[in-house]
Amino acid sequence: MLARLSIKNYALIDELEVSFSPGFTTITGETGAGKSILLGGLSLVLGKRADLSSLKNKEEKCIIEAAFTLGKYQLETYFEAHDLDYDVETLLRREILPSGKSRAFVNDTPVTLDVLSGLGNQLVDIHSQHQTLQLTENGFQFRVIDALANTKEDLSSYQHTFETYKNALKELTRLQDYQEIAQKELDYNSFLLEELEKASLKQGIQEELEEEYEQLSNVEQIMQLLSQGHQLLNDEQIGILNTFSQLQQAVQKLSGYGKQFHDLNERVQAMVIETADVATELEKLQENVEANPNRLDEVNGQLQLLHDLLKKHQVNSVDALFQIKEDLSTKVDSAINITTKIKAQKKIVNDTMQSLNAHAQALHKKRNAVIPDLKKMLIGQLTTLGMPSATFDISVNLDTEFKPNGKDELRFLFSANKGSNYGELKKVASGGELSRIMLTIKSILANYEQLPTLMFDEIDTGVSGEISSKMGAIMEKMGNTMQVFSITHLPQVAAKGVAQFKVYKEELGDSTRTGMRELSAEQRVNELAEMLGGKNLTDSALAHARELLENPQN
Repeated sequence: MLARLSIKNYALIDELEVSFSPGFTTITGETGAGKSILLGGLSLVLGKRADLSSLKNKEEKCIIEAAFTLGKYQLETYFEAHDLDYDVETLLRREILPSGKSRAFVNDTPVTLDVLSGLGNQLVDIHSQHQTLQLTENGFQFRVIDALANTKEDLSSYQHTFETYKNALKELTRLQDYQEIAQKELDYNSFLLEELEKASLKQGIQEELEEEYEQLSNVEQIMQLLSQGHQLLNDEQIGILNTFSQLQQAVQKLSGYGKQFHDLNERVQAMVIETADVATELEKLQENVEANPNRLDEVNGQLQLLHDLLKKHQVNSVDALFQIKEDLSTKVDSAINITTKIKAQKKIVNDTMQSLNAHAQALHKKRNAVIPDLKKMLIGQLTTLGMPSATFDISVNLDTEFKPNGKDELRFLFSANKGSNYGELKKVASGGELSRIMLTIKSILANYEQLPTLMFDEIDTGVSGEISSKMGAIMEKMGNTMQVFSITHLPQVAAKGVAQFKVYKEELGDSTRTGMRELSAEQRVNELAEMLGGKNLTDSALAHARELLENPQN
């Protein structure tokens, strides 16, 4: 429930703070006193967009706060989803700065306007002429039937399955579209893949081939240099090994004359061993190196193939060719196996559709079962509200198409007079009739779901005193289980509130301001008498006002 409302520097309001109680509260005031300003301020703190025109003093910021008691609303999940601290006593705050920027807070935590609006919609339902048109919308009509039919769990199951079904259909369409494209590209991709597979790609192959090509292309020079090296080491007259042998003998004799000569001898011995090993390696290489024109042509061909593939695929490395090969392999496999995948996906779609149909049938059955009761309640209450001939033609029929809330087509037709044809509410019901129907439906909904605080903005406009009294009685009864406000010009309605507030406008010097105050018992008598008979309070008007307060059922 709305426990407190504080408004500073908004429109004609300098500063206003009021506290509210549970039950049915009425708000009265002369035309132009500022009741719409009050609603505007409340709308801002509930998430409506604002601009600089909201500020009374353009040099100061506007601050609007609304304190709510959340015990019955079960909003913990919403708070958790938006990373907010949940508190049974929750404060919403909206600030509009002189710069035009706006800030919103929930329990002092900054939030976006969307988060504030999402929460506000669950806390207060401001019912104006515009909201009355909601009655003519198919979605709202379904909400009424579903509330009576207690389809919350069925609808949740259906909607979950509906999302699964839509995703399954989307995937099937994707596979079918891919199949059409893949089949066109299959031959070409298969050719490219085969070409890459024939290249026998492996890590480092390009470097290996380039090295082998260099050796095969320069085999004569390599053999010459190997021979020259072998001769330099092994020549009997000038060979390095022969010279090293003499050095080895000399140093070996020195090793017995001290540690430094011993170390020198070990180094020379190691050098001789290494040089001899080099000589052996040179000899082996000489034996293995030979001209091989066929292999040279083969290596050259492989290098040319790699070069052509790199150029063809516009990449710079064999690693990139590897990736292209993997991608092509995936595409070819997918194209080959797509028929199997489509068949499996069709089964998923069909199975999901059967489950969805079962949920839709369950919803249809429950909805159909409560329509007679809904019609009876609507007609019975509208009769008391001065519409004794009002009747409804309501039906749900299964359609072939799945919708977000089932497969039902809803027919919600109305006739206000005997002998009149049924028609859509927006076409055949007057504004006053729509208001009474909406009030009736809200009162019915209040018995089946936890409604937010209801704020009726002159819902009794255009009805007689007797009918307005009965409308007030309905709101008073709703107030037994929830918080209800009614902004009204009719004393018969105003008298039925457990509390009554007056919105007033006063001039102070060169400025005008709007205020709001709760009326005491005597002030209520005077206010009602003024509503009944005008500014000059007569004894009969005062007596009538007291009678309305003492016997609110009249």
